[in-house]
Amino acid sequence: MKHFLHVMKAAQYSYAGCIRLFHETAAQAECIFFVVLLVIYGLVGATPEQFAILTFLFLLTIALEALNTAVEVLVDHLTNDFAEFARQAKDLGSFAVFCGLTTLSLYSLYVVYSQL
Repeated sequence: MKHFLHVMKAAQYSYAGCIRLFHETAAQAECIFFVVLLVIYGLVGATPEQFAILTFLFLLTIALEALNTAVEVLVDHLTNDFAEFARQAKDLGSFAVFCGLTTLSLYSLYVVYSQL
């Protein structure tokens, strides 16, 4: 029973994190991008494996967005003034999201090109 309660608490924390994340405009835009890509994949006749890889890359990107948001929340809590560490932390988080989106986009270009 102890493990079940632990899993239930973890699920509640994850749900709360998801709700918090989707207050971010960037996360909303990434979800819209994913839905647009799903439609494009359907139109070009992508394989189930390609849909699975797209979904995996999206989940990886949204996880990076969640971590980036967590960094921004912590940095904003630590300082209200300009601080070099704050700028660097936010820049690094943004770069991680950029890498995820770039990977997702490049793979999608490959899929569309290969299906035409």
